Amino acid sequence: MLLAATAPTPAEEAQARIAQWQGRAAQAGVPLRKPPPLPTTCCGRGCNGCVWEGYFDAVMGWLEDADAALRQQDAAPTPPADQRP
Repeated sequence: MLLAATAPTPAEEAQARIAQWQGRAAQAGVPLRKPPPLPTTCCGRGCNGCVWEGYFDAVMGWLEDADAALRQQDAAPTPPADQRP
């Protein structure tokens, strides 16, 4: 019997995107700030203004910052080979 594949949760998707950008930044040698931590206080009642809403907003901000850091690195001029460390 084949098990049906389940779609990743929004939290898993967010964590995957964070990992992807961390990998890109590490490969480029660009330091990034720590990503937002997963919420631990959700009551599961679907509150308006749930901690998960704040988390996903924070993740979007983190991703934008990561993108900006990598773009800044890409725009930086490369020093001549004889002046590189």
